Amino acid sequence: MQINRLFETVCILLNRGQVTAKELAEKFEVCERTIYRDIDALSSAGIPVYTSKGKGGGIRLLDNFVLDRTLFSDKEQNELLLSLQSMKVTEYPDIDTILSKLKAIFNKENTDWIEIDFSQWGSAHFQKELFTMIKEAILHKKSVYMHYQNSNGEKSTRTVDPLKLIFKDKFWYLYGFCKERKDYRTFKVTRITDFHITDTVFDPNDHPNTELRLIDDMQNCDWVNLKLSLSQDVAYRVYDEFSVEDIIECNDQRIIIQVRLPENEWLYGYILSFGDNIEVLEPLEFRNEIYKRLEKTVKIYTSK
Repeated sequence: MQINRLFETVCILLNRGQVTAKELAEKFEVCERTIYRDIDALSSAGIPVYTSKGKGGGIRLLDNFVLDRTLFSDKEQNELLLSLQSMKVTEYPDIDTILSKLKAIFNKENTDWIEIDFSQWGSAHFQKELFTMIKEAILHKKSVYMHYQNSNGEKSTRTVDPLKLIFKDKFWYLYGFCKERKDYRTFKVTRITDFHITDTVFDPNDHPNTELRLIDDMQNCDWVNLKLSLSQDVAYRVYDEFSVEDIIECNDQRIIIQVRLPENEWLYGYILSFGDNIEVLEPLEFRNEIYKRLEKTVKIYTSK
């Protein structure tokens, strides 16, 4: 929506002092012509924003500009503060100063009602800091060096141009260009054991059409259609970890679900994590593989 874009533009200008139309266009994913129309709209609303051309030029606010709360309705004030809360988490970690000033201008006190923590429950301090470091590396376009362990337990060191954070099916992933593999890769954040931001700045123009590549990567996965029978003892996990649409039958003893999932080592481990509270009904090949793995586990405990 344009109104949200205008709000964010003012906040960015208050926070950074000056930006270019190109930077704003890339941030909002619109053309530069749209940005200049936004600037005209802000000027018409009484906000002293102006542009300067040439080297070192850009878009800025008049020096000593103070945001007047009468420019915004009560609803718009609340929407602006909510947008800033979201920006603080996802894009501008240093926006607290602007938030505090706007709260004072708008005479708002209890606006800090939303908080987003990307880390898992009980996670170590490293995991809590990891998202901030990844976000900084993406925003500042800096390559990262990290230790990574894949789903097979294989450890490796990677140098990556980080492009985006992805939330997919309850997990966070870092998507970027891996310099060791010379290709785009998706890294599960919880499998990153060490992480450093390097001084190397990469050019995002070297990585066009990353969204298309990501879709292709997902389409190239091997998938399996599973029919599972689960005990009511793990009903809490069923409703937490599956969609209601996946449930095809439910009674006092069992819950039957049908779901399509990527077939890999993680999936086998995930199914086995339910213990004796799950039975694979279909397909037969997957059921037999689970049986073989259970046999190996039994041998471990009966061989001594």
